[in-house]
Amino acid sequence: MKICILGDTHFGVRNDSPNFQALQDKFYTNVFIPYLIENDIKTVFQLGDMFDRRKYINFSTLAESKRFFFQPLLDTGIELHTLLGNHDLYYRESLSVNSTGLLLGEFTNLIMYDKPTKVMFDDTSVDVMPWICKENEEEAFEFIRDSKSDLCFGHFEILGFSMYKDMESHDGIAGNLFAKYEGVYSGHFHTKSDRENIHYVGTPYEMTWSDYNDQKGFHIFDTETRQTEFIKNPYTMFLRHEYNDELVDYDKIDIAQFQQKYIKIVVVKKTDYYKFDQFLKKLYESDTYEIKILEDLSDFSEGSIDTEQVSIEDTAQVLEHYIDSVADDTNCDKVKSFMKCLFLEAKEVVG
Repeated sequence: MKICILGDTHFGVRNDSPNFQALQDKFYTNVFIPYLIENDIKTVFQLGDMFDRRKYINFSTLAESKRFFFQPLLDTGIELHTLLGNHDLYYRESLSVNSTGLLLGEFTNLIMYDKPTKVMFDDTSVDVMPWICKENEEEAFEFIRDSKSDLCFGHFEILGFSMYKDMESHDGIAGNLFAKYEGVYSGHFHTKSDRENIHYVGTPYEMTWSDYNDQKGFHIFDTETRQTEFIKNPYTMFLRHEYNDELVDYDKIDIAQFQQKYIKIVVVKKTDYYKFDQFLKKLYESDTYEIKILEDLSDFSEGSIDTEQVSIEDTAQVLEHYIDSVADDTNCDKVKSFMKCLFLEAKEVVG
């Protein structure tokens, strides 16, 4: 039996942006659903954060996600399993009110897990673990300690794994809690990563600039061989282009590569100002979503940027260092955790 493992879908991401909704539509309509049909895969397991907003739903987002995701799965006889992630919950510390249970009742192929549950896929036993919070923490840890299952599917915040590419989590659950499992597959963190038996599957598509140049897609797990295959999403949303008119003929450049994308133009070499202006004019007249230009590279004498030689703190590190300098020992960790949650929520809204 083959199971499709799908990470955080975040329907309604970026303030219900039509641009990101169009990206999701293309992915599910042209890649995801056709792959499942062609390969006769009848089971999808989605690892939480089905919807992006915790407090309410945009009706257009709900209608469109039903059209290009939920309804095609129902129509093709594909069973959709989903567990609750933190974005699915109205209350931060309780699973009692959740968007999945309230919004998707008409889909008879959907199975939602709101408490620790053991399920069987052929001869493979899987522990399904929704988001762990104060309400279910004791039950969840006891369930894991007593379990004899082969695998675990969850929505975990595990210490030391990357939340986004090159942005490590400095708190969370210790990884050794899951040492008994043959494999652990988790949503929550948006970048794909693996360490020992723990696998973060990442998101199926780009949602912020932190996702740029990061692998996106979904996984196929074979219960017989216990092997996992990654299926890459060919669609991207973000593009960084280094402008250098000594290397590129901008009169002949294909503008199509910039269409329906968020663009960052890094000016490395600009010898012909008119040519640069004409290039920008073509971009602005084409179907691009956003264009940002970085021109001041005076600190880089060689005319190119070598990121290996530049030491820059990311926002999370700046916040942590500032908190270390002003918070007392009794509340430092709590303040850091709270600020990290705020930062990640802001990052998902504005990119």
